[in-house]
Formats: sequence, C-alpha cells, structure tokens
Amino acid sequence: MKISMMSYTMFRGKWKENFSIEKLCMFTKNLGFDGIDWVTTYGYDPKEIRKIMDGYGLKTVCYTFFVDINFKEEKLRKKGIEEIKKGFEIASILGTDKVMLPLRGKKEYTRDESRKNVIEGLREVIKESGKYNIKITVEHFPDINGPFLVSEDINSAIKEIPDLRVTFDSGNVILGGEKPEDAFINNHEYIVHVHFKDWIISEDGKLVGVDGKKYKPALVGEGIIDYKKLIMIMKKCNYDGYINIEYEGDEYEPDFAMKKGLNFLRKIMEEKNDG
Repeated sequence: MKISMMSYTMFRGKWKENFSIEKLCMFTKNLGFDGIDWVTTYGYDPKEIRKIMDGYGLKTVCYTFFVDINFKEEKLRKKGIEEIKKGFEIASILGTDKVMLPLRGKKEYTRDESRKNVIEGLREVIKESGKYNIKITVEHFPDINGPFLVSEDINSAIKEIPDLRVTFDSGNVILGGEKPEDAFINNHEYIVHVHFKDWIISEDGKLVGVDGKKYKPALVGEGIIDYKKLIMIMKKCNYDGYINIEYEGDEYEPDFAMKKGLNFLRKIMEEKNDG
C-alpha cells in the first residue's frame, strides 16, 4: 500500500487562493509520494499537468470528475455520457489507468431507481473505456439517496457490469450504517483505489446518515474510524494499491492536515509491519 496525494484535499483554504500545479507537485514530492489523484483539472490543460508531473517524476494514479447520468431517459443521459468519454481522453493524457465517478442521488428517485439509472448509463460507456485501457470506478458516495452508498450497492452493479471497479471510501460507508472493515471485505475483489477520511458526530454536521445522526469531517485518526483495524483487514486482503488522504474539514490548513494525517498512517503501517 502506498499513499498518494489527492488534489481535492489541497484545493481549500489558503492553498486554494494560491493554487498551482507546480506548487502541488513540489509539495507532493517533498512528502515522499510518487502519485496524485487529480479531482478535475481546475481549468488547466491536461497536457500541461502531465508535463509538470513528468518533471517531478510523479504519476497520475486516478482522474476523478463529476458527471450526471442519473436519468431514466436515455436521451437525458447523453450529455453525461459524452462528458465521461471526454474524461477518458483526459485520463489518457494524464497517464492514468483509472477514472472515478462520484455519482449522486436525486430527490425524485429512490436509491434503487438511481442505481438502475446510473447502471444503464455506465453500460453505455464501459466498452469505450476499454479502448483507452482505463478502468471505470465508482465510490461509496455520502448521499443517503445515492445509488452507491454501501458495499452491496456497488456489488449489485458489478453483477450487471463485470468490468466496473471500486474506489473504496472508508468514511462514506458509515453514512449507510456499514462498518468500513466490513465494506472493504465485501468489495475487496474489485477495489483498485482507496480514499481515507474520518468523521465526528456533531450537531453542526452537514451530512446525515441513515441513522439520523449528523456527521462532520475530521482528519484521519481524529474521528470515529478504527484505522488500525481497517489497515489490518486491507493487508489480509492483500490490497497493494494507493490510498488518498481525503480531508474536507476547515480546522487545519491542507498542508498541515496532510502532514499530520500522513504521520498517523505511517505509524500504524510501521506497527503492523513490525507485528
């Protein structure tokens, strides 16, 4: 397992005000990472990103972007389908073998209806992804009305689309009432990328789980997730891919959060290796 940079974590606070590809690449390299998960390209030309990345000896481990294919009517999914195809082109330029699609629910649909809608949309593009040698992944998205909230939601989609893969999100499954370690075991055969995040339960939390509790973002190691247990499970399942530290809070500036979260995870990984 290796830890990778997530551009989404850094595109906030003071870093957002002075964001640049060069700055992010330099920070990534100084942390000892060799890869970045680009969550959109922030208006930059992907060729420019690739050139700067190559200069620092970095690679793109995933390209993440938002689309909407959650419609019953095929004609309404068309715009999202074309955006996904364009995403394959960008991913290919960046040099990654995977894309991640965060897919939301809608008030007018039940979770099952949303899942059916997006599965139909994914069917339309899964063959196209093969032309680029790119895997399509979906994550457990923190939306209790969303199509992919817990592990079984994604497994049911994979039964219909066997080439679909998973970006495991340790925090988001909690909103669906599932323990992260259980979700990882249930999805492990199809997991090719991982997001680590954490929560605290708080009255000022903006996300509501199926349990009715309100959840607020926390840095890994400072919330309710038992990461020692989760990492042990991941090793038993022989996961050898990348892990993003995803921080959505505002308690820390992103560079401090990355360093603090990294120190926490490295300590756990070293303890387990020694054991």
